[in-house]
Amino acid sequence: MKKLLMIPLITLMVACSAKTEDARKEKEEELKQYKKELSELKKKVAKLEDELQVGATEGIIPVVVTPIEKQLFEHFVDVSGKVEADKNIIVSPEAAGKIVTIIAKEGDRVKKGQVLARLNTEAIDRSIAELKINLELATTTFKRQSNLWEQNIGSEMEYLKAKSDKESMQQKLEGLQAQLEMAVVKAPINGVVDEIIQKQGEMASPSAPFARLVNIDKVYITADVSESYLQKVHAGEAVAIDFPVISKSVNGRIFRTSSVIDPGTRTFRIRVNLDNGNNEIKPNMLAVLKINTFSAADAIVVPSILVKKDFTGEFIFKAVQKDNKWVAQKQYITSGIKDNNQTLVVEGLAAGDKLITKGYAQVVDGSVINL
Repeated sequence: MKKLLMIPLITLMVACSAKTEDARKEKEEELKQYKKELSELKKKVAKLEDELQVGATEGIIPVVVTPIEKQLFEHFVDVSGKVEADKNIIVSPEAAGKIVTIIAKEGDRVKKGQVLARLNTEAIDRSIAELKINLELATTTFKRQSNLWEQNIGSEMEYLKAKSDKESMQQKLEGLQAQLEMAVVKAPINGVVDEIIQKQGEMASPSAPFARLVNIDKVYITADVSESYLQKVHAGEAVAIDFPVISKSVNGRIFRTSSVIDPGTRTFRIRVNLDNGNNEIKPNMLAVLKINTFSAADAIVVPSILVKKDFTGEFIFKAVQKDNKWVAQKQYITSGIKDNNQTLVVEGLAAGDKLITKGYAQVVDGSVINL
């Protein structure tokens, strides 16, 4: 009987234990859900706080301002020029004849008067030799006739004829010797033999170029400048010169400006002389000249991108204080020269004004701003 009573009791205890375990699991799941909801709520609260913070400053535009300071403003114009050399000459012989010897070689550095080549002088040499013999006879005849004349022997005509024959032959000899000298091709200047045009054995003449001789120790640059700068470019002014091919930059001064305007291009020519001791700058090389056409020591200059325009004119935004707040003010200006993304302001701004340099595209006249 007792055994029968124990079975229901055990069953009841097991059932109660199972219910307790289920209840615990439900509470754990419920706690987990609450924690998840709490995390989501915290995120929502943080988001609302951020939105409320933004809302507190809504309508105020953040900008960056730069105080205006007076500075040097220069305007430059770039023009292209060409290098030239005064001493770039073609050498030709003074007489005609066959080239028998070429002494100089291309690339040789020669001095003024140095022999470059010699022509065939056989005919002249024979004529000189013959004339010297005749001159010797004429000289002897003249001396004898002169002695006789001093002794009052012989006629005056015989004396004068002997004298005339001697002097005539002397002049002929000098002429032949000059022709002999002309058969030698000499360098007319100090320089470098850039090119030998003729070859040994060819016929040379005064009308046929024999060689090109250059001296580029001193060169000059010519460039054409628009006539609009005629009153702004003067002799003696400094220029910066760039040679792109050799990556070289030098400074120079304008030697002269042309007095004539080219009717076809509406330009005038300038010349800049340069020393070129190392011969690095070559004739016909391209040069870029940077010429200063305007300069102002105490100028108000602003970035060109900040200058806007409407129907009234050009304007810019600056920051001013109004009712204890910073606001954007639309300031109309009179602009001058524009160069290198910079604009010269002639009227409308003063030193110390706070120029809106960032955020200027978001503001209008009267916008509240935050510096």
